[in-house]
Amino acid sequence: MDPKILELLVCPVTKGPLVYRRETSELISRSARLAYPVRDGIPILLENEARPLTDEELQGN
Repeated sequence: MDPKILELLVCPVTKGPLVYRRETSELISRSARLAYPVRDGIPILLENEARPLTDEELQGN
């Protein structure tokens, strides 16, 4: 994920920052407790495509 693009992206739910998790190819919104997928280098910033994060995942990030 290009760092310049990542600086421009925000969570569509909370408008908060996103963190790229390379291992799972996801953008993480800690404030919304959601992980948005990145498919073929394209972030899918749709709430209905995101998966909820567990407490363990939030502590590990």
